[in-house]
Amino acid sequence: MNFFELFVKLVLVIFVIPSYEVFATSNSKLMHMEVDLSNQQSLQRGAKVFVNYCQSCHSANYMRYNRIGEDLDIAEDILKENLIFSEDKVGDVMSISMKKKDSANFFGVTPPDLSVIARSRGPDWLYTYLHTFYIDESRPFGVNNLTYKDTAMPHVLWELQGFQQLVNTGKRGAVYYKPTYKNSLELITPGLQSEKEYDATLRDLVNYLVYMGEPIKLKRKKIGFWVIFYLSILFVITYMLKRDYWRDIH
Repeated sequence: MNFFELFVKLVLVIFVIPSYEVFATSNSKLMHMEVDLSNQQSLQRGAKVFVNYCQSCHSANYMRYNRIGEDLDIAEDILKENLIFSEDKVGDVMSISMKKKDSANFFGVTPPDLSVIARSRGPDWLYTYLHTFYIDESRPFGVNNLTYKDTAMPHVLWELQGFQQLVNTGKRGAVYYKPTYKNSLELITPGLQSEKEYDATLRDLVNYLVYMGEPIKLKRKKIGFWVIFYLSILFVITYMLKRDYWRDIH
């Protein structure tokens, strides 16, 4: 294998294969949202939604408050006032006071840590999941979900979205069935936000969850560009040296 073949394989490993894997594992049935980690205001709003609606039950033990402040350009006093509601310090991780044993008794299962949930589930799955809660009186919290059957999680964003019900499908009760998201649910009790506003809130929240799963992603891409640029220049120089060294032999 010569140097050129090795270089081509390196480029394929870095760029092509990861893209193929993402495409191969994507679910075309899910609703899609565009993640924009460069939108700092969206990430700030998403962080606020997370600490207000998610962090009471879900920890984020791989993220520290001061990292959020540094990455999202949030001053320390604003961070303390708007994102820290306990006795935690800005250098602490985003843990919760609820014990795992208690949470298992409350919900039947221990709510997962959300530090890397976006990397585990994917942004489209999270976006769709948060959109598709509906009333199901047979469930302990009175709601079910089209994306995750018999979910143990209550609809924590109900006051923003309101309540949905399944569109009449000829079946009795709130029965889980293979979803077609655009036509399966209808809003029966409006929330504090309009449909468009709630959608924007979910995009901000999922955007933040994606950021939290890999805070250095944007920097990594910039570094990767310069690494590839450096390797390209090195390849040209090395190839020219190789031709010069082997000129008399060939």
